[in-house]
Amino acid sequence: MATFANHSTNESSGQNRRCSFKEDFKYILLPVSYTLVFVIGLALNFTAMYVILFRTKRWKPSTVYMFNLTVCDTLYILTLPFLIYYYADENDWPFSEPFCKLIRFLFYANLYGSILFLCCISLHRFLGVCYPMRSLSWVSARRARLVSVAVWACVLMCQAPVLYFSRTRDEGTERVCFDTTSPELFHDFLVYSLVVSMLLFAFPFMVVMVCYGLMVRKLLEPAWGAGGSQSRGVGVIAPHRSKQKSVKMIIIVLVAFMLCFLPFHLTRSLFYFLRYLEQMDPSQVSCELLKASSMAYMVTRPLASANSCVDPILYFMAGQGFRSNLANKNQSIAKEIRKRDGRPFEAGLTVRRVNRCTE
Repeated sequence: MATFANHSTNESSGQNRRCSFKEDFKYILLPVSYTLVFVIGLALNFTAMYVILFRTKRWKPSTVYMFNLTVCDTLYILTLPFLIYYYADENDWPFSEPFCKLIRFLFYANLYGSILFLCCISLHRFLGVCYPMRSLSWVSARRARLVSVAVWACVLMCQAPVLYFSRTRDEGTERVCFDTTSPELFHDFLVYSLVVSMLLFAFPFMVVMVCYGLMVRKLLEPAWGAGGSQSRGVGVIAPHRSKQKSVKMIIIVLVAFMLCFLPFHLTRSLFYFLRYLEQMDPSQVSCELLKASSMAYMVTRPLASANSCVDPILYFMAGQGFRSNLANKNQSIAKEIRKRDGRPFEAGLTVRRVNRCTE
């Protein structure tokens, strides 16, 4: 999506040195990668949406967050055909400037909406694993809906400036749709981008890392999930299975988070910083370094888009199917408890504890 590197130098006034380079590889990389994301992501997210809306009888807090995450991803995926056409036509935007603003807005809204909803899911799972009983009164589907409204409000408010910064410009016979902003507004955009990255990426990323670190430590404790039924040897198998699944889920989420979001933000920050230095004093930055940073930034943009494919995979692997399997196991455990010692209340408590810790 990065069109700024190709045009910003030639459009900047007052420069004693020009640094211009071609990025023809993106006219193949971006259409192909976005086509794959569109086809795979659309199928996975529509399937996830169908399961959530028509196959989920009772919405739990994690279901609410996953629904909003799926909506966020679907809105972005539906914009990809326009970007595919744009880059396949080598940066010639055939649509209006307001539509360019909308497309860029939806990209960043999806990006940071996904990060915040993954942060919400991580916090919810953290409470379920580390505070399984006390969190019963803390979390609910109603509160999850209120949190989701707050997340959407935060995303829309923080990304509203994108509608101002994003714009088009005619260059010869082509019309460019800037994914950042026009060169004369780049300094203001740089400050805005830095603030948004700190608030909507760096801080949520630290929260996710802390939550999963504490969850891993809790899950590795020998007594986790055993509760009062451990002494009778009942109700231990399901927590052991859920522990293994939870650890795998944590690893996959962290890997996906670091592959999709971290490289994009690092390379984008580096490219913006070098571009700023080049505009202030062209002698400080070589064209080769600027070109390398732009190429790295370009490669990570499809990775950021790929989170739209990763999110529903995580839902199906660690969510719906896993909870269904645990529910079946918990029913068997409850029946066994009733037969052995006639303690239906403890059976219900064991089932609820396991479900809460693995939602």
